[in-house]
Amino acid sequence: MIHKLELNSNNLHGSFSKEYSPILTIDSGDSLHLTTSDIRWGYSSEKSEARTIFHSREKEANPGHPILGPIAVRGAKAGTVLEIQLHEIVPGWYGQNWAGGESNWQNDQLGISGEDTITLDWELESTTMTGSTAIGEKNYHVGLRPFMGVLGVAPAETGIHETAPPRYCGGNIDCKELVKGSTLYLPVAVDGALFSVGDGHALQGDGEVSGTAIECPMDHVDLTLTVRDDMVLKLPRANTPAGWITFGFAEDLNKAAADALDEMVQLMEQHYQITKVEATALASVAVDLRVTQVVNGVKGVHAVLPHGSIR
Repeated sequence: MIHKLELNSNNLHGSFSKEYSPILTIDSGDSLHLTTSDIRWGYSSEKSEARTIFHSREKEANPGHPILGPIAVRGAKAGTVLEIQLHEIVPGWYGQNWAGGESNWQNDQLGISGEDTITLDWELESTTMTGSTAIGEKNYHVGLRPFMGVLGVAPAETGIHETAPPRYCGGNIDCKELVKGSTLYLPVAVDGALFSVGDGHALQGDGEVSGTAIECPMDHVDLTLTVRDDMVLKLPRANTPAGWITFGFAEDLNKAAADALDEMVQLMEQHYQITKVEATALASVAVDLRVTQVVNGVKGVHAVLPHGSIR
C-alpha cells in the first residue's frame, strides 16, 4: 500500500522521542510518498509562490530539523532492523547554503568565525539535475545528487533528543551516498520503530564543511519501509549505488573511523565467509574510509566497499 503524507504542521516535529505518538501506522512493505520542507521550516512549490511556514506539532523550545513522522511500522520490535528503500528523491526549485558568522568547530579551524555569514541562494532544476548560484558577478553551476539528510528511528533512551547528532539508530546521518536506489538499514530501538525523515540536500561534499549542504525542500520522496527480523545490527548500514556502506558516529573522529571500519570488516566476514584478520587485509585494498560530516557535534565516518571491487 502507498501512503501519501501531507506537508503540514500536524505531521512535522523537530526532535526524536520514543514518547511521541505516531502520525501514521503502516504495515511492513508499505510505501510512503511525501513532500518535505526546507531546513527553515518552509516550502514553496514554484517561484511565483510565497513560502508557507510550518511549525512543530511537539512545540519544542528549540526545534531542530523539520522532520515528517514519526511513522510506526507494524511488526517492528526492538532488536529487529528497519529497511528503507529509497526509490525517488526529487528536489524543489530552490535551496540555500551558508558559511561563517558563528563560532563552531569548522569556522574556528578556518578562522572565519568572526566573518559575516555568507548565504548562497541556489536555483535548482530537477529535470536536468543541475543547480546554479551567483557569487558577485559570476554564476557557478553544479550537478545535483539529492538525498535525505535525516533518516532515523526513535532511540530507546527516555526524554527528548536533538536532531543534529547522528546516533546508533540513524537520524542526521548526512551521507551523500544515500541517493535514490539506495537501501538503508537501521537498528530498531523501540517497538514500532517510529521512523522520521527530512532535511533534504540537493548536493553535498563529504564532510559538509561549511555546516550546510544545498539545503532544499523535496517535492517528491518515495520510499518503502520493511521490517527485517533476519538481521541484527548495532549501527546503520546501507547498500547504495556506490557500494556497501557502514557507519561510525562519535565526537572523536578516530573512534568514528574505528567503528565504521569494524562494521565493514564484520560485513565482509559474513559476506565472504572469512576471518576478521583476512577481512581486514581485503578491506585495506578495497575499502575507502570517508568523512561523512564534521559539523554536527558527533562526527561521522563511512566505510565504502564498492560493488565489484572484490570478485
